[in-house]
Amino acid sequence: MHIRRLLPAVVAAGIAVGVAACGSSDNGSSKSGGSGTSANAGTPFSGAAPGQGKKGGHLTALAAGDVDYVDPGQTYYSFGYMIHYAVNRGLYSYGPGDNEKPRPDIATGPPELSSDQKTITVHLKKGIKFSPPVNREITSKDIKYGFDRAFSTHVPSPYATVYFSDIVGAPSKPTSTIPDISGIETPDDSTIIFKLKTPSAALVSQALAMPISTPVPEEYAKKFDTKTPSTYDNYVVFTGPYMYKNDSTGKLVGRQPGKSIELVRNPNWDAKTDYRPAYLDSITIEEGNDDSVSSSRRIIGGQSLVQGDGTTPAPVIKQVLAGNKKSQIAFIPGGGYRFISMNSTIKPFDNLDVRKAVVAAADRRALQLTRGGTAAGDMASHFLPPAFPGFDDAGGMKGPSLDFMANPSGDMALAKKYMLAAKKQDPSLPINASGMWTDPTQLLMVASNADPGKKTAEVAQAQFEKLGFKIKFRTVPQDTLYTKFCNVPAQKIAICPNVGWFKDFNDPQAMLDAVFNGKNII
Repeated sequence: MHIRRLLPAVVAAGIAVGVAACGSSDNGSSKSGGSGTSANAGTPFSGAAPGQGKKGGHLTALAAGDVDYVDPGQTYYSFGYMIHYAVNRGLYSYGPGDNEKPRPDIATGPPELSSDQKTITVHLKKGIKFSPPVNREITSKDIKYGFDRAFSTHVPSPYATVYFSDIVGAPSKPTSTIPDISGIETPDDSTIIFKLKTPSAALVSQALAMPISTPVPEEYAKKFDTKTPSTYDNYVVFTGPYMYKNDSTGKLVGRQPGKSIELVRNPNWDAKTDYRPAYLDSITIEEGNDDSVSSSRRIIGGQSLVQGDGTTPAPVIKQVLAGNKKSQIAFIPGGGYRFISMNSTIKPFDNLDVRKAVVAAADRRALQLTRGGTAAGDMASHFLPPAFPGFDDAGGMKGPSLDFMANPSGDMALAKKYMLAAKKQDPSLPINASGMWTDPTQLLMVASNADPGKKTAEVAQAQFEKLGFKIKFRTVPQDTLYTKFCNVPAQKIAICPNVGWFKDFNDPQAMLDAVFNGKNII
């Protein structure tokens, strides 16, 4: 199944938990960092608008793993996005408090949609330049090239054909050469036009907030893009306030995969063109912090530290909320949900009643506790998160009232009923009269090696074993969980317990089509 990047800081029905360290510096000024933080120690850290920041200083983010890609045409996991929007700019992006629509970033204003919903026109700001070594002002042709390359096998974008296949001339599947998409027009350096096959402008225009609309300079990137996969990932140039530290050739020397990322100021960034305040001078992402309890406590007790790709574990949340450091933790709606994924091409999970039995037996409250309990997120009852378009139409918190989801603590009697129903449908299934699975063959479960993902997986393992399933449990680093395992059919992984789906943009289509449309299963 094509899975959107798992957002490590989002839990259950979609609450992001962020931790920041506050403290006075040597010169008496206070420093803190992170989305929604105040620059002053003791000021509430919440989802509200941040307080007045102070320019300067260095921030360290503690992360368990690495980004998936630096290349804007390929990045798709949440940690990659988090850093992408600090170092790059697209046509549109979401700023603090933007819950419904993105704001213009490179664009001068909202997209202009034709009356027949088949044309989108976007005008670009002047004065936005690429970082060294390119150093020139961006044009509409750079944005077009960013789209063109994402439809090639050289730059296998996970979503180009999901949201942008309706552009005239866009390939239905990645091509072996970088296409020149006829439906993307650049009549001048400050205008880009998207021609669509059907009246889908409302949806496509929202998707312009994704990294695919990041400008890429063809004259610089083309030599990297001739390779499969493209090596541009090691030579990206940037348009945001920060950039990966690089050398004179453009090679990213500030990234040591699995170890650290060094972000420095982009000398060509012009604050007058951007809504980001970008107070900091530099940022270090320190990777390998897979003990989330230790890293969270280090942040709470330290200075100029924030959580990176990890989730603050329940004991630390409880400790912080009970103490005098409440200003150092934030709960922000994340727009997503987490789930345990069963591979429906592997027996016995190809049987619908077996899958229903697993859900009926599951103690979802125990799973929720591994992520921080109710403080970290509500129990999900359907596929749209709270405060999201369509949530109330889908039943709100009550959901669709399915019997196998009725008891969040588990219902073994109902699970037995569904297991026996599966046996009746297929008498060859090794299910006994008590509704227990009796086959000793182990089913492979692959999970994150860092808590809370590891803890969630351990609880999930116990849930499956309640029904008699034998589990072969394996843990891997978070940044390779999907790219080498759960998204690779040849690995034949039966259960992936650390799966999440989070909004690409604020439209139900972004929560449903990408997950359930068969065309998107790669």
